Amino acid sequence: MESRLISVVVPVYNEEGSVEALLHEIRRVANQQGWNIEVVFVDDGSRDASWDRITQMAAADPAVGGIRFRQNAGKAAALMAGFSVVRGDVVFMMDADLQDPPEEMPRLLAALDAGYDLVSGWKKVRHDSWHKVYPSRVFNRIIGALTGVHLHDHVCGFKCFRRPVVKSLRIYGEFHRFLGVLAASNGFRVSEIPTLHRKRTCGVSKYGFSRFAKGFVDLLTIVCLTRYRWRPQHLIGVTGLWLIVLSLVLAILIGILGFVPPGPVHALLNALVTLILTAAPGALLIAIGLVGQLIVDQKPLDSQYVVVERAGWCGDLRTEPEPATAL
Repeated sequence: MESRLISVVVPVYNEEGSVEALLHEIRRVANQQGWNIEVVFVDDGSRDASWDRITQMAAADPAVGGIRFRQNAGKAAALMAGFSVVRGDVVFMMDADLQDPPEEMPRLLAALDAGYDLVSGWKKVRHDSWHKVYPSRVFNRIIGALTGVHLHDHVCGFKCFRRPVVKSLRIYGEFHRFLGVLAASNGFRVSEIPTLHRKRTCGVSKYGFSRFAKGFVDLLTIVCLTRYRWRPQHLIGVTGLWLIVLSLVLAILIGILGFVPPGPVHALLNALVTLILTAAPGALLIAIGLVGQLIVDQKPLDSQYVVVERAGWCGDLRTEPEPATAL
């Protein structure tokens, strides 16, 4: 019999057709493994009957708790709300759409017990459309190149943590894609294992093409917050300095080439000047955005959502949630 408590956090958004089936699978795995578990479903402002299903499950099973947001606040907010109340020594997170099978939980836990602090699932064989799979692979490589944390599937929603990891996390916006990077920046050991991935049988995908543009901007923010949190000028200022140096070099070349007849060299130089003039405003806006993000990062995390109702063991909580530590 597993003596330690194992927590499972499940963000929910319009998932009335799958939450009961997911709980049934989690409960079956827990019974087979002899686990002592608690499950918290966080309803992120669903417009369907998801909350009704959660309250019914909580009434029937003392291991089930629920938190309901007044309006949709995003997956990161839902995860933070769940992480703030969990009591387990080990914490799982998984989506409610049944694409990540709970039967893989023992394998993730075994990998965690092998000496890691966070183990992420890796959808090695992925049952999604090509326009999600291939851009995701490219994005994961970019994340590894910029952060030094090399995982095949950073954005996988199926992960297993030690309790200190979830209590150290500060996530908001769409930072749930970078949990491995954030954990590694706090000194925790991060790994991944291949896990099964099932075809979607209910619900609809919550992501579109815009997620990739947003994801790249978020990645720049993560790099700033993890590597340059206490020295943002080393990122923003040094980039600006190199732009100034490049501008000076181009100015000198323009002066020198003023004595050279027009030709291919002039065309190339004009192209470079045009590139700098058009890219500079974009770089300035990114820099302003990073400064704004550093300011937002100081706000209390619970200000990103409003809890209007609790169910099950979550309704019995009387203590304040543990504060998350800084990155």
